[in-house]
Amino acid sequence: MEPEQGRRCGVFLVDDHAVFRSGVRAELAGESGLRVVGEAGTVPEAVEAIVASRPDVVLLDVHMPGGGGVSVLRGVSDALGAQAPVFLALSVSDAAEDVIATIRAGARGYVTKTISGGDLADAVRRVADGDAVFSPRLAGFVLDSFTGKSSAPEPPLDPELDSLTRRELEVLRLLARGYTYREIAEELFISIKTVETHASNVLRKTQQSNRNALTRWAATRHIG
Repeated sequence: MEPEQGRRCGVFLVDDHAVFRSGVRAELAGESGLRVVGEAGTVPEAVEAIVASRPDVVLLDVHMPGGGGVSVLRGVSDALGAQAPVFLALSVSDAAEDVIATIRAGARGYVTKTISGGDLADAVRRVADGDAVFSPRLAGFVLDSFTGKSSAPEPPLDPELDSLTRRELEVLRLLARGYTYREIAEELFISIKTVETHASNVLRKTQQSNRNALTRWAATRHIG
């Protein structure tokens, strides 16, 4: 998605560490042709804000609570379809399985957090112009994966987690943190009865018998 002539490329930051987001924002502030249009620290917040702000490029952390960067990609793609922005993964991880899973989900590039500010700005401009951008050696993971030569395992499927709606994921995350139904209702601005309905759906879809079992299930998936 190339920005219109004369318009600065709008960049949205997604990372669950506010200090890191501040650092990236500062790095990009002095770069010509770029402007940070928003930021978010959770999957639900990111999906909602990206859909509302329609940036050109999303800088996306891979490992976040609530499903990670892949969940953000899927949520935005479901909402915007062909109008979705370009995603550039910016992660501490250089593991082959993370790179492959993120690219398969639709990201246009993948760079690690060791990248310099200038190189990151250049990577943003390049993906906005339609290029694919990778940190050194990571491109080989993707090439090997799509030619069938990769030794990395395929990203595991999690049909139970994938079956949850965005709101159900929000309820699950708060349940895993120990919130009561009343506290969840206040946090999400919904009724207690609606929370109960979502919680029942989450239990059914994840095939868990009670809240304690659900909390353990969520912990194994780093949700909370």
